Amino acid sequence: MDVQSWTYLIVGITFMIYMGIALWARAGSTKEFYVAGGGVSPLANGMATAADWMSAASFISMAGLISFMGYDGAVYLMGWTGGYVLLALLLAPYLRKFGKFTVPDFIGDRYYSQAARTVAVICALVVSFTYVAGQMRGVGVVFSRFLEVNINTGVMIGMGLVFFYAVLGGMKGITYTQVAQYCILIFAFMVPAIFISIQLTGNAIPQLGFGSTITGSETYLLDKLDGLSTELGFAEYTSGTKSMIDVFAITAALMVGTAGLPHVIVRFFTVPKVKDARLSAGYALLFIAILYTTAPAISAFARTNLIETVSNKPYDSMPEWFSKWETTGLIGFEDKNQDGKIQYVAEASLNELSIDRDIMVLANPEIANLPNWVIALVAAGGLAAALSTAAGLLLVISASVSHDLLKKQLMPNISEKGELFAARISAAFAVAVAGYFGINPPGFVAAVVALAFGLAAASFFPAIIMGIFYKRMNREGAIAGMVAGLLTMLFYMLKFKFNLFGETTAADWWLGISPEGFGTVAMMVNVVASILVCHMTPAPPSEVQDMVEDIRYPRGAGAAQMH
Repeated sequence: MDVQSWTYLIVGITFMIYMGIALWARAGSTKEFYVAGGGVSPLANGMATAADWMSAASFISMAGLISFMGYDGAVYLMGWTGGYVLLALLLAPYLRKFGKFTVPDFIGDRYYSQAARTVAVICALVVSFTYVAGQMRGVGVVFSRFLEVNINTGVMIGMGLVFFYAVLGGMKGITYTQVAQYCILIFAFMVPAIFISIQLTGNAIPQLGFGSTITGSETYLLDKLDGLSTELGFAEYTSGTKSMIDVFAITAALMVGTAGLPHVIVRFFTVPKVKDARLSAGYALLFIAILYTTAPAISAFARTNLIETVSNKPYDSMPEWFSKWETTGLIGFEDKNQDGKIQYVAEASLNELSIDRDIMVLANPEIANLPNWVIALVAAGGLAAALSTAAGLLLVISASVSHDLLKKQLMPNISEKGELFAARISAAFAVAVAGYFGINPPGFVAAVVALAFGLAAASFFPAIIMGIFYKRMNREGAIAGMVAGLLTMLFYMLKFKFNLFGETTAADWWLGISPEGFGTVAMMVNVVASILVCHMTPAPPSEVQDMVEDIRYPRGAGAAQMH
C-alpha cells in the first residue's frame, strides 16, 4: 500500500477515536467543562498532561532545531524539560490545593484584586492565542504534505476536529482525547527512531545508538557528524557558538516561561486530591522524558542521513520525498553554479539548498527509506501533538473569557447554564480566530512566540511563585512587579528584536543576552519591584496570609478545596 493510502487509513482511524471519545465524554456542567469534574485519575492525567505539554513544537520542531543548531539547540531541551520540573515541584500541588479553575482565578483571589486578575487574563490570552496559531499552522503543514491538500484546507480540517471535541466536551472531552493522543504521538515518535537507530548503529535503543559507533566501522556517530559538518563549512555539531551567559539566560527564560504556561497548569486542577496532583506530575515527567531523551538522537540521525543523501548529489537523482516536500515550499533548490548537483554548504553565497527545520522529524522516515506505514504513522503523531495542545489552549481562552471576565467581573449573577453556554461560544470563537491566524500567519509569528515566553516569565511566574511562598506579598507589589516585568521585556524586545529604536546587532545586547533570554532579566526586575513596593504598602489582610500559609503546608493536603 502506498504512503497516501496508509496516511488516509491511520489518520482516519485516529480521528474516529478522538470523535468517539468526545461523544462519550460530553461535558454537562461548568465543573466538567473547566476541570473534567475534578475526578481524573493520576495516570490518565499524567498522560493527558504529557500530550498537552508536548505540542507540535516538541514533536515536529525541537528535533529539527537541535539538528541544525547542534550543541546550541540543547537550550530548548534543557529549558522546556526544566520548566516542567519547576512547574511540577513548585507550582502544581499548591495550585491544586488552592482549588481554582484557572491561573487568573488564582491571581485574582490571592491578590484580592480585580486589576491583578485582569492583567493575568490579558497575559493568558496573549500566550494562548500565540501558541494556538502556531499549532493550527502545524496541522496545516502536516495535512498539506501527507494528504496532498493545500495548507488552508488542512487548517480548516483541523479547526473542524478541534471544534468538535473542545466545544462539545470541554476539559472532560479534551482530557480523555489527550490520553489517546499521547499514546499515538509517543508510538509515532519512537518507532522511526528505533528503526533508524538499528539502521545506523545496530542498537535498538535510540538513546544508546546516539552514543554508539556507526555499523561496520569504529567511528562514533557524533564524530562522523562533526566531520561531515566541518567539511561543508558548518560549525562542529558538538560545539556551540553561544556565550555561556546567553545559554544560561535562554535556558532559564524558557524554564520559568514554560512553567507559567496556563494550559498546562490547569491540568493539575482535574485530579481529586493534592496527592494525586503530585503523582500525576511524576507520571507526566516520565512520559515526557521518553520523547525528550529521544529527540537528540533523532536530530543526529536526521542530520547525518540528510547530508549523506543530498550533499553534492545530482538533483535529478533525488528520491521522491524531495520533490514532494519541494511542492510544499519547505525545501528549495537553486542551482547557482548550473552543474546540476546540490551544493549544501555553510557559505550563503554558495549554498543551493534551503530546508525548513520543521520538516526534519516529518521527513526523517522518508529520508531513511522506512516502510510506508511508518511514514503515515509519523503524520498521525504530528497531528496528535498539534491538536492536543491546541485543544488545551482553546480551553484556557474559553475559561478566561467565560469564568474570569464574565462570571468573576462583568456578570457575577450569571447562571451555571449561562456560563457553560458562554464557555462554549468563547471556545468556538477562539477556534475561528486560531484558524484565521493559521491560514494567515503574521510575519512576526516567530518573534511573538519568543515574546510570549518572555511575557510568561516576566509576569506570571513571579506572581504565582511569590503568591504561594511569600505571604507578605500584597496586591500592590504583585501588580507593580507584573507591570515592571512586562514593560522591561517589551522594551527589550522592541529594541533588539524589532529594531524599533534604530538598527541593532548582537554586539549591542545588554551583557551579551539575546532577546530570547531576556525574560530571565525581566523576571528579576519583576521580583525586585514586587518586593520593594510590597514593603512600602500595607500587608495583605490576615485571612489572605492565613490562606497562603495553609496552601504551603502538607497538612490537610488530602482535601483540596472544592471548586
